[in-house]
Amino acid sequence: MDVFDELLRGVRGKGAVFGRSVLYPPWSLRFPGDAYLTLCVPLRGEGWIVPEGGSGDGGGSGDHAAHRVPVGETAIVRGPAPFLFTDAPATGTGTGRGVGPGTSVREVRWDTGPGADPVPPGELSGPTVLLAAAYDVRSEVPRRLLQVLPPVLVVPDEEDSSPLRDYLEGQIGKARPGGQIVLDRLLDWLLVCTLRDWFDRPEAAPPAWYRALGDEVAGPALHALHEEPAHAWTTAELAARAGVSRTTFAKRFTELVGQGPVAYLTEWRMTLATDLLSRQDLTVAAVARRVGYADAFGFSTAFKRVRGTSPSAYRRGSAEREELGRKAPTG
Repeated sequence: MDVFDELLRGVRGKGAVFGRSVLYPPWSLRFPGDAYLTLCVPLRGEGWIVPEGGSGDGGGSGDHAAHRVPVGETAIVRGPAPFLFTDAPATGTGTGRGVGPGTSVREVRWDTGPGADPVPPGELSGPTVLLAAAYDVRSEVPRRLLQVLPPVLVVPDEEDSSPLRDYLEGQIGKARPGGQIVLDRLLDWLLVCTLRDWFDRPEAAPPAWYRALGDEVAGPALHALHEEPAHAWTTAELAARAGVSRTTFAKRFTELVGQGPVAYLTEWRMTLATDLLSRQDLTVAAVARRVGYADAFGFSTAFKRVRGTSPSAYRRGSAEREELGRKAPTG
């Protein structure tokens, strides 16, 4: 399995967590920042993303810079921090609503035409039309990659996502069976295409292990560790995968990844374990076996060393956070 595929497999939008906005100037939408990722896709016109506390002149630098997003480009905003999508970064007031996890599509359809007259669901004739989708990423596996994203990234469409944008526009407002699932999956596809294109750009700063995937020595070992994390890997086995000596392999892997293969494997196993512990149908012993430990004691010792808490305590905290998330108001 491709490592990128594995890391993003669980990142999915569902339940209509998106909004379509038909906007007439002057306009400004405020997003509350309660989503882990927010995808912003202009279908008509353009806008500016201004992080909370950002520059008022459309400039700025660093985390608070304003970012122009025209048609043909896609933006991803990493939470949790409020931000504006506005036509004028110098004067945007932040009036309007935002989109958050679990919010109904009917609650996040903004129509800012004259007199705030409702716009028909399939109408896209406004000067600016924005499609936004929120992703509440709770799994540790995708966060391993997504946590290195900048607060805001903007990527031009590539060949694989431009036709998708056109098809996505054509699906909005159509009352066809399965329409919601189609829109959810199209947005998922656009999100993954945008992330992949971003990590290929020179200004991206992916983690060291991500860049090492393409190395002829470290790459085969990383793929093996991800494909079979429960296997009792040895440095000699991994070196054989790369076709080099143990010494050469260990040196090259550590230089590129920033840690030795055994330490990397342990960290990856604990990442997998954090997601497995959220499943109430699995005992701690069962989780231990799934990530390569013969007994719960050895697993608990390793988990506490890496995560700073025991598996049982982590599970209790995860259940409490999940319950709070269900009770939290939406919209």
